[in-house]
Order: sequence, then structure tokens, then C-alpha cells
Amino acid sequence: MQSPYQLLGETKIRELAAAFYDVMHELPEAAPIRHMHHQNLDEIKQKLGDYLLGWMGGPPVYQQKHGTVCLTEPHASYAIGPEERDQWLLCFDKALARIGVSEEIQAMLRGPVARLAQAVQNRDAPLIATQDPNVIASG
Repeated sequence: MQSPYQLLGETKIRELAAAFYDVMHELPEAAPIRHMHHQNLDEIKQKLGDYLLGWMGGPPVYQQKHGTVCLTEPHASYAIGPEERDQWLLCFDKALARIGVSEEIQAMLRGPVARLAQAVQNRDAPLIATQDPNVIASG
């Protein structure tokens, strides 16, 4: 089975990262999580793209540029509960659709993306890690 990186490639994954933050910026229902970010989203789009490349089975660009991948630490200062998690997932789903990712790949990503979102949730529900959310595919 091919990894999402093999199916999408670097360009499409970076397009996904940009679309994710564009959707977050545009959706009124995502305003609470949009306010957790700087006004200019260029740097975070780049960082998410770097992260997603490795997470989807490609080269570990984020680790090479920024060191260890830790999802919980950078999000710890924000109150992230079920509502914020669901807003994040909505933005991710809409970004996948916006860039034209096939239903097959969307289905492949649904579970791992939900685990990723759950990993940074830090209130209103226990964090139960049953699988490493930092890895979607191993080569």
C-alpha cells in the first residue's frame, strides 16, 4: 500500500497545508482556533507543510529544520477541547476537498488525522494515546 506522500507528492501536501490555513481564516465557525495564530499565516503554513511531509510518509523536513517533533508542547498554552478539535478537523476536511484529494485518500487519512487532532486536545477529555500520532506511515 502506498503512503499518502507517495500518492499526493510534496507539491500537493504543501498545497494542503496552505489550504488548511486559508479555510481556517475564512470559516466563521473556525474563528476560535484562527485566533490562536498570528495574523500572518505564511510561517505556520510552511511549518505545517514541513510536518505533513514526514507525517504522510515522506522526508522528515520538519525534523531537519526544527528538531524533534512534539505536538503537545507548542499547543499546551492554548485551551484545546472537543470544540477546537472539531473545528480543526473541519478545516482539514474542507482543505482536502478544496485541493481535490480523492475520496480514497480522504478515507485513508480520516483516522490518522482524527488521532492527530486528539493528541493536542488538552481539556474536557482525557488524552488516550493508542498509537503514535506523529507517524502515519513508515517506509
